[in-house]
Formats: sequence, C-alpha cells, structure tokens
Amino acid sequence: MKVISDIKQYLILNVFPSVNEAIAHNSKMFLDLQETCDRKLTTLRDELATDLYELEDEYYSSSYK
Repeated sequence: MKVISDIKQYLILNVFPSVNEAIAHNSKMFLDLQETCDRKLTTLRDELATDLYELEDEYYSSSYK
C-alpha cells in the first residue's frame, strides 16, 4: 500500500507542470483566436457600414420612393 501511495503522490506532483503548460498553450491559442475574430468582426462592421451608407444614399436619391 505504501508503494501505491508513493506512486500516486509522485504522479500527482509531477503532472502539474505539464498541466500548467497545456493550460498556458490553450490560453495563448484562444487569445490568438479571439484577436483574429475581433479583427474579422471589425472588418465586417466597417464593410456593412459602408454598404449601408451606399444603400441609404441610393434609396433617398431614388425617384421611386
């Protein structure tokens, strides 16, 4: 029983660095993904604003109102 307890303790204490490394890697990956999504959303917002402005201009200058 003592050997099993020692093995469990050894595994628990030595797994934390790899768990921390995996968490740090996932955190960086998700932050990069968030930045990419933010840039794409900003670009999409700007394109939609431009298109909406053009459509409003066309609508209000149309003779078919």
